[in-house]
Amino acid sequence: MINLPDNDNNLDSPMVFIVIAKAYEEAGGEAIDVHVMVAAPDDDSAVRAVLNALSEEGFVEADLDQIGMLQDIPDEEPHASAYQGALEGEVSIIRFG
Repeated sequence: MINLPDNDNNLDSPMVFIVIAKAYEEAGGEAIDVHVMVAAPDDDSAVRAVLNALSEEGFVEADLDQIGMLQDIPDEEPHASAYQGALEGEVSIIRFG
């Protein structure tokens, strides 16, 4: 009997990425800390979706600090709702400050 390897390419659920960034509503303006959650097939697609969503929300610039894949559903708000939104195909932006 041959067992297939278990790796990241055979996930049962969609990959939900979280991107931690600083976004700017004005060039040279004050940075706004944001967390963005998106379901995507890979990290390149996630970054493109995040940058497009931030642009659509009126941000003119963004510095992406970290990207990671969420392994579990977040327990606390607003991240739990953002995760659910990502599963439903939305790009969820959480603003801080």
